[in-house]
Amino acid sequence: MRLALDEAKAAAAGGEVPVGAVVTRGAEVLAVARNRMRDDNDPTAHAEIVALRAAAAKVGDCRLDGCDLWVTLEPCAMCAGAIALARIGRLYFAAADPKGGAVLHGPRLFAQPTCHHAPEIYSGMGEEEAGDMLRDFFRERRG
Repeated sequence: MRLALDEAKAAAAGGEVPVGAVVTRGAEVLAVARNRMRDDNDPTAHAEIVALRAAAAKVGDCRLDGCDLWVTLEPCAMCAGAIALARIGRLYFAAADPKGGAVLHGPRLFAQPTCHHAPEIYSGMGEEEAGDMLRDFFRERRG
């Protein structure tokens, strides 16, 4: 989670919403990413999507069986869908997102009968640091 939190800080420093993500397989780090929506002019460039794309390219397969995703914020519906399609084994996220999250909040995508794959879910690691980063980022934006 430390790598993901560091990426979130880098995202904030670059004017992006501070979210970082890391894909691992065992002890190997396959991808480290942060939000890049503004940098890439791409509404799908959430940290999770960027990390999943990089990891899939590295392993040469769209299925990331046996991989874990570490992210600093509860994934949205788009990212949760991509996590399911990638067949991520375990999802670790720091801060819950009652407004935009789709794992433990909102549509609870992995609990839907139409979801073909659901990872194991672990939340709360680094929650305070991730939450503080997000609150500080939006407080500064609102001025």
